Amino acid sequence: MRNFFLFAFFSLSIGNVVAQSSGYWQQQVDYKMDVSMDVKTYQYKGKQELVYTNNSPDTLKKVYYHLYENAFQPGSEMDARLQSIKDPDARMVNKIQVDGKDVKESRIKNLKPNEIGYLKISNFKQDGVAAVAKEVGTILEVTLNKPILPNSKTTLTLDFDGQVPVQIRRTGRNSVEGIELSMAQWYPKMAEFDFEGWHADPYIAREFHGVWGNFDVKITIDKDYTIGGSGYLQNPNEIGHGYQAEGVTVTYPKKAKTLTWHFVAPMVHDFTWAADKNYVHDIVKGPNDVDLHYFFKNTPEVVANWKKLEPLMVKVMDYYNKTVGNYPYKQYSFIQGGDGGMEYAMCTLMLGNGTVEGMLGTATHEMGHSWFQHILASNESKHPWMDEGFTTYIEDSALNELFGKKEANPFKPNYAAYYKLVESGKEQPLSTHGDRYDENRSYSIASYVKGSIFLSQLIYVIGQDNLNKTLKKYYQDFKFKHPSPNDIKRTAERVSGANLDWYLVDWTETLNTIDYGIKDVKENADKTSVTLERIGRMPMPIDLLVEYTDGSKESFYIPLRMMSFEKPNPTPAITRTVLYDWAWAYPTFEFNISKPKNSIKKITIDPSGLMADVKQTNNVYEVK
Repeated sequence: MRNFFLFAFFSLSIGNVVAQSSGYWQQQVDYKMDVSMDVKTYQYKGKQELVYTNNSPDTLKKVYYHLYENAFQPGSEMDARLQSIKDPDARMVNKIQVDGKDVKESRIKNLKPNEIGYLKISNFKQDGVAAVAKEVGTILEVTLNKPILPNSKTTLTLDFDGQVPVQIRRTGRNSVEGIELSMAQWYPKMAEFDFEGWHADPYIAREFHGVWGNFDVKITIDKDYTIGGSGYLQNPNEIGHGYQAEGVTVTYPKKAKTLTWHFVAPMVHDFTWAADKNYVHDIVKGPNDVDLHYFFKNTPEVVANWKKLEPLMVKVMDYYNKTVGNYPYKQYSFIQGGDGGMEYAMCTLMLGNGTVEGMLGTATHEMGHSWFQHILASNESKHPWMDEGFTTYIEDSALNELFGKKEANPFKPNYAAYYKLVESGKEQPLSTHGDRYDENRSYSIASYVKGSIFLSQLIYVIGQDNLNKTLKKYYQDFKFKHPSPNDIKRTAERVSGANLDWYLVDWTETLNTIDYGIKDVKENADKTSVTLERIGRMPMPIDLLVEYTDGSKESFYIPLRMMSFEKPNPTPAITRTVLYDWAWAYPTFEFNISKPKNSIKKITIDPSGLMADVKQTNNVYEVK
């Protein structure tokens, strides 16, 4: 009964989403899949029925599927990228000796036929009639036998044969921690079509984008395996493995060698699972009656650490609910698997042999993606900073508030990493597609760090209270709606009343940097004249703190003219003077302090450290 109401809830939710904005539309997919896994060969066979609803104003003559497993083959685009990029992912390469030198070699390059991953498609039909389906690397191109008209549905069916690759990145078998099956991006997955067109990106390196819908999945596997993943198990009392109701005895048929697990996942854009014969399965009650599932290896040290992790993640989910908005599903799973940490629908796969502190950081980050990637779901391939960056922001906030020292600026390491990237000369704009950064380091700092600073710097620009309200309104207005960069900007504008187009453009579409300096401090009768200069291209409002020799303090605020906004005083205990606004075209700004120069001990631009000024040395005037 619970799942019936969930389907009803999500159906109503998506209906309301479309109704809120008559110009907005999004596609809908409803999957039914039946798959059988051979745990000896790591090969699987499946049937898929997909009902595709075209809510767009376009007539579709083609559709595209992702075949992610095909990336794990010698000669694939992923293999080629590993061989050409300067700093390949260390998890995906081996170190070998060539002419006495250490060389990094792609682990995909030398995979044997029984070690590669693949998805082979056959028997493709549209409404029972054969259609032409062509495999092109990690994409399946389908020429439909009849166009899908606007506001109509069609049923697409296919058979697929897959092989789970040796675990190299995210998906795979027999991970470094001995997890037998990490089944991420394992099925033919419909590509997203939206107002920008098709997003049929090849699987080269990293992020994903998907269509929301309902998944009904049956997995048949050796009865000794425990499965954790997306969705709600429909037959727990037939399966056991820690799912069954308390007091229920599960008895398998004496001759049965396999079990069929039946999962339903409503309103998600992905379906992931992992399986192992040696999983411990715990369930802990989380906020709002959400069941938190934990799957981890049954070894003494691992069990002890995961037991300690369990109550900590209850606190983190509660913090995210209060900071962003309520998690809408009734289940979330932390699963030992994969090769690091990666977010999926209603779950994460993560390493589990480390320290409690290390796992806490990983689990906190990955669960944060549920809000920004699996509920808001911006295009993670085109705008990875919106997901990775925003998730990093709330991760840092949560760890600082719940388990840290409650520092005034817990984001300092992010700013330091960003400054180093700028100094290196290897920065690329945040508008760069996630797969097309020159180096992995440039991608990581841009997406995780500069993306996080987009939010933490908004504290400086519009104030902490306005940012808090912005996050909640952004989540409420755009959950299940694939927001774009403009949507977070417009939300902040609606909340604060500030004009912020300059902020979005300069921070995300250019390499413009912020650099303000104190150019001159001089006597002016019984006053002090201060001249500031804008050296970097990116404009900002200015917070200035003056400390006097008698121990008193005074602050000054210089609004940015193009914002048409005055930020609330961030330090009410210190008297603040709001000066006239500074227009971008003027390189300098001069004002007077109503005290003589010899009474001044120190003048600081941005004492909070939340403005990402790339040159800190000219931000302070101090009498030694």
